Amino acid sequence: MLLDSQLHISAMEGISPDQESVGSGTKRSSVSTGSKSRYRKEFLNRFSDSEIFTAKLEDWFEEISESSRTKKSVFDVPFELIDLQKFDYALEGISFQQLIRMPSPIYASASDGVEATAYLAVEDFLHASVKGLWEAFWSQDQPMPFNVGCLYRDNLKFYQAEKAIASGKIEGLSATGILLKNHRHPHGKWDQILTLAVLSSDIGNLTVDRESCPSLSILGEALFYAIRLLLSRSLSKSNYSPSLSSVFVLLVDSRYGGVVKVEGDLSRLEFDLNNVYECAAKWIKGYATISVSPIDRIWNELGNANWGDIGALQMLFATFHCIVQFAGVPRHSIEDLAADHSSRLQTRRVERQLGDVRVNGNGLFRFQQQSVSPEIVEVQEDSIKFKSEEIVKLEVGSVLWLEDSNRQKGYQINELLTTGELQFYIASPVEEPGKSLFLYVGSRISQLEAWEDMNLWYQVQRQTRVLTVMKQKGLSSKYLPQLSASGRIIHPGQCRRPSSGGNCDHPWCGTPILVTSPVGETIADMVNGGRFNSEEALKCCHDCLSALSAAASAGIRHGDIRPENVVCVRSGVRRPYFVLIGWGHAILEDRDRPALNLHFSSTFALQEGKLCSASDAESLVYMLYYATGGAFPDLDSVEGALLWRETSWSRRLIQQKLGDMSTVLKAFADYVDSLCGTPYPMDYNIWLRRLKRNIHDEDPGKEIDTSG
Repeated sequence: MLLDSQLHISAMEGISPDQESVGSGTKRSSVSTGSKSRYRKEFLNRFSDSEIFTAKLEDWFEEISESSRTKKSVFDVPFELIDLQKFDYALEGISFQQLIRMPSPIYASASDGVEATAYLAVEDFLHASVKGLWEAFWSQDQPMPFNVGCLYRDNLKFYQAEKAIASGKIEGLSATGILLKNHRHPHGKWDQILTLAVLSSDIGNLTVDRESCPSLSILGEALFYAIRLLLSRSLSKSNYSPSLSSVFVLLVDSRYGGVVKVEGDLSRLEFDLNNVYECAAKWIKGYATISVSPIDRIWNELGNANWGDIGALQMLFATFHCIVQFAGVPRHSIEDLAADHSSRLQTRRVERQLGDVRVNGNGLFRFQQQSVSPEIVEVQEDSIKFKSEEIVKLEVGSVLWLEDSNRQKGYQINELLTTGELQFYIASPVEEPGKSLFLYVGSRISQLEAWEDMNLWYQVQRQTRVLTVMKQKGLSSKYLPQLSASGRIIHPGQCRRPSSGGNCDHPWCGTPILVTSPVGETIADMVNGGRFNSEEALKCCHDCLSALSAAASAGIRHGDIRPENVVCVRSGVRRPYFVLIGWGHAILEDRDRPALNLHFSSTFALQEGKLCSASDAESLVYMLYYATGGAFPDLDSVEGALLWRETSWSRRLIQQKLGDMSTVLKAFADYVDSLCGTPYPMDYNIWLRRLKRNIHDEDPGKEIDTSG
């Protein structure tokens, strides 16, 4: 206590704590400076608990939160949008390293495996960021002088994420940092930290209300690390830039990112060793300048870093400023690299043959010729005029002619339907105007460049093959779609198809068409319209199981059961029934792979990429759970989807929800749960009998099947 008092007195007298004596001086001055340095080191050593520090900020945080409710800007932003745009232009020619590890949502579970994935992904992201920036702005020849490590909370030292996870330190990790390489200090020196990225599970919530500031727990931890960085730099003997009076702390989770900037004069910090947290909190409240960026996406839907997103740009820009603090002014400035934006844009236009680069009357560029990988170009409607006979517009009232086994069949489009990202149609044969059929229009094989085109291929060509196989094997069930016609479109005008085969230059030449029956309303539309009740759920389960049973007898599995692939048929029948459509991803051979859907695919399909005996039944359970009002979380990774399944089955959430509709549906869910992932076959017949007994049939005098 006596030492504390003496050091406190010495710190209050004499030179500012931020100054150190240089060269020769009086003995008294040297002793005073040394005492202050030791005092500040002791203060830094005692300032080691972010939770205690955060608690000291509660009253201050309540005040700024109250200010936030009035829509008043609480914190300034660290970067202006125009500066980010210029930085974005400068990065156009930079190729950032493809990330190896992808993030998983740590808020979806408390399991170590998911958190470990997130730490590995953040470490990869920071390494790719600092490497790309160093090579672009400073030097491609000199090795990068930085490395990345994860901070262990208990001893405030840095470890490689893989080593920390392998040694069981995953729960103690709290942040990831970019540091100067120092072989003498492999666990890192705090005065050589460029920036820290705090991994949190809550920052994604801030994207809903961009005016709100981070929670106290998130902001408090960021400010805690900011003060430690400032104190460590003030004690360093290295000759760093004067701009080190400001620090950047990054906020990240598995999808979003943001930046907190803290700067201020540490000479105004009261170094009372008996009250280190009170003193630090007082400095934050009264003397620090804090800037907080909006929270934005840094990872795309596939889990990889989208370097062009504004969230990623903010983190890259903060990292750029941190490198400047330690490495000095870059060899190539942002202005120099950004100045090449116009020339790069013109070069791309020439490469893609976008024609005259002068702006036309509408401010749009005239597209003249499409290349292999064109840019997305907005074109004025009248800039290109095809001959009317060369265009087939697929709209209500249009008639498509189909060449099927040397016959020509016409179909008039009556309605346009959308399922997910794909479109199909309800059409009537020209010869039978009162009949309704589903009509699917695909893509030419030569045009299979986009993912949407591949989906069309599965929807048309692949489904045509599957339905043809079903027909050849004699599968007969009213719960399966029937192949009415398939073939190629007959386009207007003269077809100049080569005699050797292939297609002519007309955009519709060779386009495949599939026509099926019957027509009905999808479960997705029924749910959206509130027309799916407990009775519908029982019928749907029975009819879909009937379809699956019939297909399984021929060794065929569906592999893509979801609300858009089941329709309720009402037209022309006395009692509505359900038909399982969308057989484009059906499994015919062992090498076939099912479609993967984070909400409706079976656990085995997500884990192994193939189906087991109960996979379709498991997907049917998920679809019924959704259709009866069950809540799905936002899923953006296979890991998160598997975790949701594990949690929901173990807590019996799915069984309980289906039990609200029917006890037999609850029992069916339990049966599927016991069968998932096992080699045992599905017993369709027993469940078809049980479901049939529970369906209330309004037809009087109907016999009741008491078997089973």
